Amino acid sequence: MFLQLDGTFWVQAINFAIFYAILSVVFVRPVGEAIRKRREYIDGVQRDYDRYVQEARRLRGEADAKRAAARRDAEERVTRARVAADEQAQVIAAEFGAKAAAIAAQARKTVDAEMVSARAREPELAGRLAETLLERAMGALSP
Repeated sequence: MFLQLDGTFWVQAINFAIFYAILSVVFVRPVGEAIRKRREYIDGVQRDYDRYVQEARRLRGEADAKRAAARRDAEERVTRARVAADEQAQVIAAEFGAKAAAIAAQARKTVDAEMVSARAREPELAGRLAETLLERAMGALSP
């Protein structure tokens, strides 16, 4: 028979049990513990990563919402400023239009007064002009 249960077998079985116990204490348990700790660390990093990704998404959403609110606020302020500028431009245009109208009216009055004055002096000026022309004509004829 190939396998005999004699003293060598029992010594080898005890030797194997001792070797397995030593191997378990020296190698298997520490390696298993290291693997377990590494797995816990990796799982913790994965959980942290997932949490940070969710936090980043949440913060991006908040930032987008704040940017959108800021854009709306800026557009609203710009619109209000444009309306105020338009109103102010209309007031200024009205003021200067009124001033221009007053200046034009004053100029018309002055021109009308000068026209009346010139028309009133028209016979006198026509007579003077005629005399001057006659004098020049007579002076040109005298030798």
